[in-house]
Amino acid sequence: MILIGLGANLPSELGDPRETLGAALSMLAAQGVVIEARSRWYRTPPMGPQPQPAFVNAAARLGTQMGAEALLALLHRTEAALGRIRAERWGARAVDLDLLDYHGRIENQGGVSGLAAGNGPIPLSLPHPGIPERAFVLVPLLDIAPGWTHPVSGLSVAQMLEKLGNAADLGIESISD
Repeated sequence: MILIGLGANLPSELGDPRETLGAALSMLAAQGVVIEARSRWYRTPPMGPQPQPAFVNAAARLGTQMGAEALLALLHRTEAALGRIRAERWGARAVDLDLLDYHGRIENQGGVSGLAAGNGPIPLSLPHPGIPERAFVLVPLLDIAPGWTHPVSGLSVAQMLEKLGNAADLGIESISD
């Protein structure tokens, strides 16, 4: 199973965050990536520097013959084409596409240190190291991959989310299908 996370809290030239994220999926599909499923869209509180607008988040399950490294590079090119500027760690952005899992592969070239290292794209790190702590990733994953388990911890999406608390209490709300 290949899973990605999508997020945005600034408009792009294509429109509001939801329109931009929809365009990102269309761009991936135009490159031969099959969008097998997409979660509902969720409004979520921002993580990182404040104040900044709320995010729109979703998750998608993909199909591709592309390797993990090539897919990550395609995600980064898609972000750049949609106006992603890596100016501030966890800052506001027009688009963010994260490779969450690639067929259960465990690869820690970047690890948490890659996340903390700066503004550039991080090296491949699978599964994405932020998954267990991010309700804005876990709630959408429940929509499209409820049976998925974390390749390292063995925990299900529901078990990881339970450790964080109730989605409504965490400020996460579904805004559309």
